[in-house]
Amino acid sequence: MTYNDERLINVRFITPIFWENDMGLLILRCMFILVAAGLSVLFIGFIPTEPEWLSYAVFLGMLFISLGVIALDISVRKKQLDTITAVYFGLLVGLFLTYVLSLALTPILSSPLTKSSILDEKIRNASQLVLGLILCYACISLLMQTKHDFRFIIPYVEFAKEVKGLRPCLLDTSVIIDGRIADVVETNIFDGQLVIPKFVISELQAVADSPDRLRRTRGRRGLDILNRLRTKPDIDLEIYERELPEFANQPVDLKLVVLAKHLQGKLVTNDYNLNKVARVHGVPVINFNDLANALKPVFLPGEHIEVRIVKVGEEAGQGVGYLEDGTMVVVEGGRDHVNETVHIAVTSVLQTSAGRMVFGRYESAC
Repeated sequence: MTYNDERLINVRFITPIFWENDMGLLILRCMFILVAAGLSVLFIGFIPTEPEWLSYAVFLGMLFISLGVIALDISVRKKQLDTITAVYFGLLVGLFLTYVLSLALTPILSSPLTKSSILDEKIRNASQLVLGLILCYACISLLMQTKHDFRFIIPYVEFAKEVKGLRPCLLDTSVIIDGRIADVVETNIFDGQLVIPKFVISELQAVADSPDRLRRTRGRRGLDILNRLRTKPDIDLEIYERELPEFANQPVDLKLVVLAKHLQGKLVTNDYNLNKVARVHGVPVINFNDLANALKPVFLPGEHIEVRIVKVGEEAGQGVGYLEDGTMVVVEGGRDHVNETVHIAVTSVLQTSAGRMVFGRYESAC
């Protein structure tokens, strides 16, 4: 498989199985079939008793219609939304559409060849029931399966779902290329859903196809990390494919900020500038560099540690060493002990934007 393989950006599709784990949808579909069967019995009373097979045809026809609608529904991608909200708005929209379509179909259903107005009225009523059944089911099912957001827009008014519980975490290009995200996620520190926008994957692919060898290597490593995350069954990872209207003519960094506000989520990044822009827009940010610095051990003045001096320092008599986590240690009196492991007493600790530096005084060789 090449790095340009489109399978890397495929969204997880739910197998179209009728017996899904969502009990709300299962109950809705069972009720839909039962109501369809009940309507078929009602329709049988509208038709002549002869021939007898016509009654069976109406009953089976309604069952096939209901099963066909359900099969069409479960063949699309599964989404979720609060069930009660979906039922309320679904019924409202479904009934409204039924009324509009009924008005539009009235001239067609009122046949000039039929002399009985009672028969015309029965046909219109039956058609309205079928339309109402299908449209209400379709609207409710669509809203129940809406996962990311629910917007029902009226001029100057917008009703949006309220995000409760854990917020989703959006990954940007820099943190994927960095590679540490895979190890951190596997520690189960992230309980929320991880979201990777499609435009971030497109940017990764562009980096992986770069003529510059270093950029190409970094891009391919990012795609490897992404594929590693996708293959972990216990990681809730989703690729966000939709294009919001607010994305128009915006760079990738601003698209990430807009999407984070849209999903009411957090940004996970190593990019210093993106960190600042997101905070200006009020978007929470998880910066991996800050996280790494926060996890480094804390040293107090007077504490004794061991360090291996690897080179001389800039000042006279200084030696420089590094701890296992990469923390730089400047040792007074360590210049003559290069390539040796020594005991030092910590004198001070300096925290900078680039990391943490420890200053100490040489005491003895190990």
